[in-house]
Amino acid sequence: MPLAEQLYFEDFRIGDRFRAPSRTLTDAHFLFFAGLTGDNHPIHYDVEYARRTRFGRPVAHGLLLVAMTALGAGPLASRIEESIVAFAEQSARFLAPAFVGDTIYPELEVLELTPRTTTGLVTFAARLRNQRGELLLDGVHRYIIKRRPAQEEPHD
Repeated sequence: MPLAEQLYFEDFRIGDRFRAPSRTLTDAHFLFFAGLTGDNHPIHYDVEYARRTRFGRPVAHGLLLVAMTALGAGPLASRIEESIVAFAEQSARFLAPAFVGDTIYPELEVLELTPRTTTGLVTFAARLRNQRGELLLDGVHRYIIKRRPAQEEPHD
């Protein structure tokens, strides 16, 4: 299967947005994440425990939400297969909780482009919104992306 048209550092522009498919959170997401990470705090699965918290019901793991902003979770992943070098840095602020039944909409937006000799650092805003448009997570991802090889012509 041929690769999607590949993007290199030079192809990114400040303000470019890349949306990943939405996902509706289920109990299974919470349980699988708890099993994978060992984070089995009852606020994430115990309805009676969570009812006594300020959230009133089980709340998504923060790191589960961060994982849903991963570049690899969206269509941009196939467009940088040849050029990605590394996921260099990540940060996130949690602004509102997410619950079972919420539909999550991930988005990456190019904030900054820092050229280097053979690569560049692409800084993305990483955001998650719910079905009501509320911003749940606001973060930053930084990826090291190769510069376009000299023999290739840039794409518009």
